[in-house]
Amino acid sequence: MTFPRVSFTSASIGHFSDFNKLTKFDGTRFPPYPLNIMKMVILLAAIAPLLLVNCKKQDPMATQPTPPEQPKAKVELTNAEWKEKLTPEQYRILREAGTEAANGEVYHEFKEQGAGSYFCAGCDTKLFSSNEKFDSKCGWPSFYDPADAQNVVTDTDFDLGYARTEVRCKNCDGHLGHVFLGEGFNTPTDKRYCINGTVLKFVPDSVDKE
Repeated sequence: MTFPRVSFTSASIGHFSDFNKLTKFDGTRFPPYPLNIMKMVILLAAIAPLLLVNCKKQDPMATQPTPPEQPKAKVELTNAEWKEKLTPEQYRILREAGTEAANGEVYHEFKEQGAGSYFCAGCDTKLFSSNEKFDSKCGWPSFYDPADAQNVVTDTDFDLGYARTEVRCKNCDGHLGHVFLGEGFNTPTDKRYCINGTVLKFVPDSVDKE
């Protein structure tokens, strides 16, 4: 077997010489970093947008001085109308079954709120109250029951590859979160309605009862 003869011209030698100059560390040029480090840099550049999404500032939970009027019929809007009515984060959660970041601003705001009621940000339906609120330390607002059971419906989803019980607003079919059973909490129902606070409106009890 014979191998092709390789010859180097002055031009090719010049290319190698230029490459060596570029990769030679003399205090003014970058050193020849190992390939693994370069791969890591490329990977970090690829996942940076995902990290920024998770770290973005959350919408605060809406608080209003008076209870909203309760809808008398099912609320049905087009996607364009929902986008006009809701903030981008509310739309992502309510209409696309998204989830807000755990232990975010909304969660800490929820923990500091006093007595009151929680309404759907999409259609103003009353969903929960502080009477059923408890600290599950899960990073999301938690209730052991709805304030009015007829306003909340459940369904089964397999978004994570296994069955979970999804919680939705009955009047606008908006995604609220999930409910988990039998986790050992010292509450009357041992249920944990794990709810996205971004899609709730809070009305303080002193106003709600007027």
